[in-house]
Amino acid sequence: MADKIDSSSSQKNPGAAPGDGIRSLRSTMLFRAVNYELYVKPNIVIMALGLAAIVGCSGYIFYMRSKYEDMGYYTALETDGKETFKKKESKWNT
Repeated sequence: MADKIDSSSSQKNPGAAPGDGIRSLRSTMLFRAVNYELYVKPNIVIMALGLAAIVGCSGYIFYMRSKYEDMGYYTALETDGKETFKKKESKWNT
């Protein structure tokens, strides 16, 4: 009885190897198109380029924010909830 169970599970996915994960399961082309990341192997070059782009964009945003703060601007909330940069003013000037 145990031999029948082992042989039927090995015949289920004859091309499946350990570590294949979801790639070894049967699925539709629509599922594969929508979930493309599940079926391709990781590419280190593309991953490094994406990481460099995210770090570059974040660094630029932080640089611009610090530049505005050094110029004397601060973040203020308007009455409608909009965030704006306003120049710091002394109460002696008003």
